Amino acid sequence: MILYITIAAVTALLASLVDSHPAGKSHTITRQQLCNRVCLTAIFLILFLLSACRLNVGNDYAKYVEFMHLVNCDAYVPTEIGFNLLVKLIYGLSGFENFLLVFAFYSFVTVLFFLLAMYEQSDEFGLTFFLFMTLGYYFQTFSTVRYYLALALALYSMKFVLRRQWGRFVVLVCLGAAFHKSLLVVIPLYFLASLSWKKWQLAIAAAFCSTFLFLQEFYLKLVVFLYPTYEDTEYLEGGTSYISILRCAAVLLFAGIVSWMRRREDCHKRIVGENTGFEECAENAGWKAGIKDEKRGMNIEEEKAWNRRFWFYTYLNLGALVLYVFCSFLPIISRIGYYLMVSQILFLPMLLKAVPDKKWRRLFRAGILIAAVAYFAMYLKKGANDGVLILPYKTFFFHEMVDILSDVT
Repeated sequence: MILYITIAAVTALLASLVDSHPAGKSHTITRQQLCNRVCLTAIFLILFLLSACRLNVGNDYAKYVEFMHLVNCDAYVPTEIGFNLLVKLIYGLSGFENFLLVFAFYSFVTVLFFLLAMYEQSDEFGLTFFLFMTLGYYFQTFSTVRYYLALALALYSMKFVLRRQWGRFVVLVCLGAAFHKSLLVVIPLYFLASLSWKKWQLAIAAAFCSTFLFLQEFYLKLVVFLYPTYEDTEYLEGGTSYISILRCAAVLLFAGIVSWMRRREDCHKRIVGENTGFEECAENAGWKAGIKDEKRGMNIEEEKAWNRRFWFYTYLNLGALVLYVFCSFLPIISRIGYYLMVSQILFLPMLLKAVPDKKWRRLFRAGILIAAVAYFAMYLKKGANDGVLILPYKTFFFHEMVDILSDVT
């Protein structure tokens, strides 16, 4: 536990030195850019090496070693073609069942895409990275390695959704689905979250969500069709997460407060009402594209981009809340929910930056930091429990791999 706390503290300190939006442009490398490169490289190496050097750490580490052995023996495994081909390639090049190298590959790609996504998309890299560590996203990559690779790609793909680069988005998701097919669910979900919903459309969506209450058998059959290995197993028991419900509700409440504070700040100019588009407000205020607002320093295009991100992240968290409340009977609810909830590490810094009053901003920041630290403490407290098993930390330098199922049967 001390190791994990130290790693989280050191990397968070390094992340606080990173500025992903340096002011001005220069043809030469500035001091801040050099600092960014050094800190990001150090963070990547620390996180990658901690993950790559582990042995039998993670809820399903031994299970994955068994899967790799079966893949190498050409036996059936319920894993995707990308995982199977990767195992075949690494085992073939190594000349033996080098499962450590497979885990190292997953660690490298997963950490890389998480860092790229946070650096390119966050309004405040330091806070986003702090949330990434304290909310357990990094340490959960020790388990379900296929899924967390997909989750990293999902977070990275959000920039393509916001830019309306649908071709790149779909290609990236399909590549990730070769390692975990649940990633395909983000194609419709992220597309729906990117739309500008009207009141009547939200009412229809709410009516559709009500079908989860009385058509549970139908949806369970659909899940079994998509995941045939779940049939007659404990995976069909379902369940929900009250912590996740609380997190989504708190984020949505914070988003509502920030939106209200922004409207209240200059309501005579920027009333973005339910029936009033931004262009109409700008025209009534006598604005033109490219003219900046003296208070917030944003022109019309920047404000439109901010609103697009705001509503995209809001709908993602609203969707996650709906799933956790109404779809608890679905066995894959947590996986789908995390594809939506992971946006919180980008959304919270964005909202915090948008708080117009400095005193309130400091207060909200303190609340976010305290809540994240409390969550991290609770997560580490159950780190040795079944379903987590990230404690105690073991490395192949000092420990031997336990026997897998194929070794004892």
